[in-house]
Amino acid sequence: MPHSLTIAAAQMCSGVSVQKNLQEIAQFATKAAASGVDYLLTPEMSVAFVEGSGSLHKIAQAYDDNEALDVCAGIARQNKIHLHIGSLAIALDNGQFANRSVLFSPDGKIVDFYDKIHLFDAELGNSQSYRESAHYRGGERAVLTKMAGINLGMSICYDLRFASLYRQLALAGAHIISAPAAFTVPTGTAHWQVLIRARAIETGCYIIAAAQGGAHENGRTTYGHSMIVDPWGKIIAQKKDYAPGLIMAKINTKEVKKARMRLPALANRAMFSLSVNHNEV
Repeated sequence: MPHSLTIAAAQMCSGVSVQKNLQEIAQFATKAAASGVDYLLTPEMSVAFVEGSGSLHKIAQAYDDNEALDVCAGIARQNKIHLHIGSLAIALDNGQFANRSVLFSPDGKIVDFYDKIHLFDAELGNSQSYRESAHYRGGERAVLTKMAGINLGMSICYDLRFASLYRQLALAGAHIISAPAAFTVPTGTAHWQVLIRARAIETGCYIIAAAQGGAHENGRTTYGHSMIVDPWGKIIAQKKDYAPGLIMAKINTKEVKKARMRLPALANRAMFSLSVNHNEV
């Protein structure tokens, strides 16, 4: 039986103040609920956009006793909406942190969470160096959960570059995959739209990508351009700039089935061996 859902992605320029960021999330949730949205996704690090061990230790709390998550539960409950916090830093027992995505039901209960598996360690040139693994511990669990009859797979930002994760989620039954992000401007300009559309086409899934956008208090500048892409790779909602805002689209599981019937790449996948010839000619 086909299921439909109205979904939305919030584009933010989160700062270092948890309170201010939560107020903005609440405003987006109220606006989304008033527009008939069932599911709202916020960007990566939407609760606090901070970097470095010192800053993280100041704002991050344990998962089981977390004031920010308590507030988010209240926002979901008040607006009767599936609220998906793209990610926030969670303090772990070993002194490291998890980059964790958390989904709330309309009654404010946590449905499931996902820890970012692929950590962003990159040297982009022009003094842009990123070492997420210096402070974060990568997740080891891919997550597929059910939401109002629709199967939701979870990912975060850099995960977009690892097609195998998306393929496994699709094979497990995903209809839609979330991709909250905080892309840099250079990587966003070059790769953002291509990656999101490719993941949608390969899997026959909807991809919803809520992005950070603009100049942040900590000196970072992020790409924005949040978008929702259908299972055929068509952009059905998009922010075309860095500014904060909300994009919305209606999705239906019958479109997932239709795309996979037209182009059954998942069903047609084949096993193969690899032969490497080291002989020079």
